[in-house]
Amino acid sequence: MKVTIDEAKCCGAGQCVLAAPEVFDQREDDGVVILLDAEPPASEAGNVREAAALCPAAVIAIQD
Repeated sequence: MKVTIDEAKCCGAGQCVLAAPEVFDQREDDGVVILLDAEPPASEAGNVREAAALCPAAVIAIQD
């Protein structure tokens, strides 16, 4: 699994951090997503897919 994000479109909702805190974080100044692990382990796959589904701006892309 490879994860990419489009920071320019992020609205800072934080749903990704709640769903997959090992993979995503937010910048403190504006809440924009930070990708912590672009190739997370298989154990995080469900959380990452949930984060992508919950993202209101659809900035998370997943490649298997």
